[in-house]
Amino acid sequence: MSDIRIMRIGHRPERDKRVTTHVALCSRALGAKEVFVDTYDPKLEENIHSVSENFGGDFSVKTGVKWQDAVKEFDGKVVHLTMYGRRLDEALPEIPKDEDIMIIVGAEKVPPEVYQRADFNVSVGNQPHSEIAALAIFLYLYTGGETLYADKGGRMTVIPNERGKTVVENIPR
Repeated sequence: MSDIRIMRIGHRPERDKRVTTHVALCSRALGAKEVFVDTYDPKLEENIHSVSENFGGDFSVKTGVKWQDAVKEFDGKVVHLTMYGRRLDEALPEIPKDEDIMIIVGAEKVPPEVYQRADFNVSVGNQPHSEIAALAIFLYLYTGGETLYADKGGRMTVIPNERGKTVVENIPR
């Protein structure tokens, strides 16, 4: 499977902190390696770093990254999630699994240059909904859900069960 990176455009720390945090958490849980955020937000970096330390995995967040620079420096395919793109079920088979991908997720209206630069403009449904939902659906289908229950080697592991909460503190390796 290729490496997956996410580029979050339009993050407003005072307004979007929970949404962008959830974009990062969703990305981490569903197999992405890294999230870039266009607005500098050290608190977001700190929060996600803490999750990765506790629950494991090779995942990072970098804020204050211009989307134009991230895309220009990226060697792979760029996938833009939007209501106005090609249907996900039609586009997905064409998105390579053996090449790195960068997924662009907007918080507000994205610049027209994003549509032009993307290799794939992909519609996850044609109704207004959350960018977190679109990202989760895309990543789950793209990866086949293979990382959803993977052991990431963290200090803590959540054990799924029907009732109750089971969190195991792992012995350092």
